[in-house]
Amino acid sequence: MENQKSECCPKFNPAPWDAKDFSWDGKRFIKGKVRTFFFMPLNFGGAITRLMKKAGQAGAQIPDYVCLSDHTSKWNMDIYLAVDREIPGAENITFSGRFVSKVYEGNFKDTDKWCQDFAAYVKNRGLTTKKMYMWYTTCPKCAKKYGKNYVVIIAQV
Repeated sequence: MENQKSECCPKFNPAPWDAKDFSWDGKRFIKGKVRTFFFMPLNFGGAITRLMKKAGQAGAQIPDYVCLSDHTSKWNMDIYLAVDREIPGAENITFSGRFVSKVYEGNFKDTDKWCQDFAAYVKNRGLTTKKMYMWYTTCPKCAKKYGKNYVVIIAQV
């Protein structure tokens, strides 16, 4: 325990992600699954730890520590950890296309408000959402340490 890092999540800088447009062309991710109970993650920590371990064993970097969440039902969430190379023994996925993002900060109970605001943001720009992801930028422990709980909503448009 004494050798454990004082933090597990890097401090998040919202500026590069707030109200931004960007393109991904074959951006690499590895996919994991999280069990949920009425959308509440049950094993997120274990799932992300497994993905990070696979990336680490392959010597991969995790660009910007991006980990996208896709709530596929109230019982399951797929997560996508950004990596800089193909990872043996993992489900490798690539994302390509135009994306927009917006940063939110606060308690998770505001997620519905954030999603409504984001939908209006996309619509007001004359765009249509094809797929939407949530990026929970820090774990609860690190959010408490930093005093901010940033969540980025990213959509393919």
